[in-house]
Amino acid sequence: MGFDENVRTGRHCVFRMHVHLVFVTKYRHSVFADRHLTRCEEIMRSVCEDFEAELVEFNGEANHVHLLVNFPPKVAVSKLVNSLKGVSSRRLRQEHPELVRHYWQAQRLWSGSYFAGSAGGTPLSIVKQYIEQQNQPPL
Repeated sequence: MGFDENVRTGRHCVFRMHVHLVFVTKYRHSVFADRHLTRCEEIMRSVCEDFEAELVEFNGEANHVHLLVNFPPKVAVSKLVNSLKGVSSRRLRQEHPELVRHYWQAQRLWSGSYFAGSAGGTPLSIVKQYIEQQNQPPL
């Protein structure tokens, strides 16, 4: 078996964990221009570094963003999401006052919900088959 350069190591583990995240703007307002998305990516990349995670891919449209994040097992996805959404909302509203007019009452950029899906690796059917084929020790 060859070495996979995408595999990361910790003190007591070897891992390759990716999550696909989607954040939607509050009320699905179309508020982002290219400059907002560029700054949003910079902010989210910085937050990921604080969690020892890596923002592998980022893109978005006027009312939502997609992220692919490589993260260590010690990081709870919910904590990562909370920081990504909170920090980006605060900084984008501070740096771009034109965004505030859409949210003057809510004081939030993002919807309270989000999508998180595991990404990468072997399809579940193959993993299930691999586990089923393991030899059990004799009784």
